[in-house]
Amino acid sequence: MGQLVGRLATEQGQKIALTLDIEDADRRAEDLATALLGCDVAIDFSIADTVPKNAEACALAGVPIVVGTTGWLAQLPEVQRVMTGHDGALIYGANFSVGVQMFYRIAARAAELFRDLDSYDGFIEEAHHKRKRDAPSGTAIQLHKIVAEKLGHEVPVASTRAGYIPGTHRLGFDSAADQITLTHEARSREGFAAGALVAARWIVGRKGVYEFSEVFEEIVTAQRHRDTEK
Repeated sequence: MGQLVGRLATEQGQKIALTLDIEDADRRAEDLATALLGCDVAIDFSIADTVPKNAEACALAGVPIVVGTTGWLAQLPEVQRVMTGHDGALIYGANFSVGVQMFYRIAARAAELFRDLDSYDGFIEEAHHKRKRDAPSGTAIQLHKIVAEKLGHEVPVASTRAGYIPGTHRLGFDSAADQITLTHEARSREGFAAGALVAARWIVGRKGVYEFSEVFEEIVTAQRHRDTEK
C-alpha cells in the first residue's frame, strides 16, 4: 500500500519527501519527528502496533497524518489524547475507498428498510487474501457498526482468509422465501490509495482527530471545488 500511495502521489504531481519502512520500526517517536520536519502530511499504511508511535511522531513534528492501517482502534483513546495534547491532526478510516464509503451509505439505508421485518435475518460476510492480519476486517467492523445500529440488534460477521482475494464485503438479508445481498468487491488496492491521498489533501491545515466516513461528504465537496478551480 505504501508503494502504491507513493506512485499515485508522484503521478499527481506530489513530492515524496520521506519514506519510512520496516527498518525504521525501532526508531523512537522523537527521532521520527525530527525526520518528518518539513513534510506537509504523512500517510501511514503500516501495522497496528506502530500506529500510536507514528501518530505521536507526527504530532511532535506538527505534521498531520492519515492512517489507513487497521486493527489498532483499541488504542484510539490514547492516540486521541496525544494528538490533542500536541495540537495535532489525524484522519483515520477502516477503508478509504470511495466505493466502500458509498457502500456504507447504501447498507445503512437497507438496514433501515429491514428494521421492522422480523422475517429477515441480517448477516455480513467478508473475504481477503491470506496475508491480511486482522479478522474481521476494519471495513467489516465498520459495516457491522452501521448495520447493527440501524437494525437495533447484533448481526453475525463471517471472515475468510485465502489466496489472493483483494477484498470482498457482503451484507445480506435472508428469509424463508428469499435472500437479498449487497456486495462490494475491490478489484485492486488503487481505490484505497486514491482515497487516502484525497484525505491527505483535506487534513492539511486542520487540527483534531477525524474518522474518514464521518467527514467523507465534506472531503468530496472540497475535492470537487479543487477540480473546478483547475
